[in-house]
Amino acid sequence: MPESTHCIFCKIIRGNIPAIKVHEDDHTLTFMDIQPASPGHALVIPKTHAANLLEIAEADLLAATRTVQRVARAAQKALAPDGIRIVQTNGTAAGQTVFHYHVHIIPMQEGQRIGTHGRALANPEELKALASQIRDALEH
Repeated sequence: MPESTHCIFCKIIRGNIPAIKVHEDDHTLTFMDIQPASPGHALVIPKTHAANLLEIAEADLLAATRTVQRVARAAQKALAPDGIRIVQTNGTAAGQTVFHYHVHIIPMQEGQRIGTHGRALANPEELKALASQIRDALEH
């Protein structure tokens, strides 16, 4: 599917909206969620627009899945959470709020409230520090 003019994630890919990037390659972009469910919450998106799992091309899905695994491993190494939630929703009823296929990587601690979205905007400096930690773990 072609990029969407009004899609916020397509705007991030084009550089029209800033994001705190963790990883980027030819096919995917990973950035910090600005309203995280927990510290280290990142989003992986394909660079090709597709609204959800039912519409994404197989090659883009495979690229996104590879990136999710790499970033989840790096988050585990960098942040040492008790667990990691991998969440992907399809449609408003399922909780999807941005209609560009994306996967949430959410580091979790024992006893933490389970949610896909946080309730408040995060401190940008804290997000940058967490992104740096995850990025460093990706490179080593």
